[in-house]
Amino acid sequence: MILFAVLATLLAALLLAWLFWPARRRREVSAREANISIYRDQLRELEADLAAGKVVREDYERSRRELEGRLLDDVAAAETAAPRARAAWSWAAGAVIPLLALAVYFTVGSPSMIQREAEHMVTAQQVEAMVARLAARLRENPDDVDGWRLLGRSYSALGRFPEAADAYARAATKAPRDPQLLADFADALGMARGQSLQGEPEKLVLRALEIDPRNLKALALAGTAAFERKDFQKAADTWRRMLDVVPAGSEDARAIQANIDEALALKGSRVLRGEVRLSEKLKGKTSPDDLVFIFARAVEGPPMPLAVLRKRVRDLPTSFALDDSMAMTPAAKLSNYPRVVISARVSKSGVANPQAGDLQGASKPVANDASGVRITIDTVVR
Repeated sequence: MILFAVLATLLAALLLAWLFWPARRRREVSAREANISIYRDQLRELEADLAAGKVVREDYERSRRELEGRLLDDVAAAETAAPRARAAWSWAAGAVIPLLALAVYFTVGSPSMIQREAEHMVTAQQVEAMVARLAARLRENPDDVDGWRLLGRSYSALGRFPEAADAYARAATKAPRDPQLLADFADALGMARGQSLQGEPEKLVLRALEIDPRNLKALALAGTAAFERKDFQKAADTWRRMLDVVPAGSEDARAIQANIDEALALKGSRVLRGEVRLSEKLKGKTSPDDLVFIFARAVEGPPMPLAVLRKRVRDLPTSFALDDSMAMTPAAKLSNYPRVVISARVSKSGVANPQAGDLQGASKPVANDASGVRITIDTVVR
């Protein structure tokens, strides 16, 4: 297993480098700005058509809602897939890492296997088969900590996070003081629980840091948990500890500093907090995987949402916190508009603009830093 240990160390370093890759952040921002630019151009054209009498008000409103819905879909999806200041939550980044390690793991027991696999491209079905063989091997050898760890990484790469968390839990029972294992466990458990580190995932992270205060992934996750709670000062302080570990002036250091700067910039921003519930009478009209959009609109201001958050029905009831980090454009931030309305919509179609059959609810106008806002989804869109 020496070869496996060496590979695991190298692959962990590769994963860390990807987690803080600045070019990726630039691509995310560019894509976001492009979507907003297209939206603005199309909205201007629509307004010009209305002014010229080419469209009636009813058609204008319907088209505007469709434009807004498409923009909301694009931006919210980007936020869910890669939140800007949550470098530790780059889940899909390491997809190739466990697959390479998986091949090496099996090679230990079968030297000819890697040659056979190299003769052709590995397909998704072959990867699934390799993971299944590893799971079967572990049922026969349940004390193999490295095997359970690798199974957890493989399931994570495949997006099977509940199974990944279970595999890491098995490994953690055998190695309860392995800080990297605890951090990986927290990572998978957070994804399995609606992409949130609150609760048990954060406890695992703190255990990892008690054992190794300089563990980079645990520090990244701890900062992310604080950022998630809108405790931006703590997020910045935690991420700053990472700068003592990575090489000064490196790409990693610059990316970490960018996250710190963003957290500090948000420190004084407005945060609107509340809770969304689903009416008991409508629960039968939903499925656990239905998307839930939570968004704020200005009472007097632009039609586009000022902040948007995506959840699933299975997460309800859920607390929420909206702030300027969720803005679609710097010119339309939550803190710029004193009075807003918070809406929550269950989308049966998976798109943000309302469709017949969707379920929704909204608050009364509230201050942009209100807390305790309660929204009940109790209306069917007709």
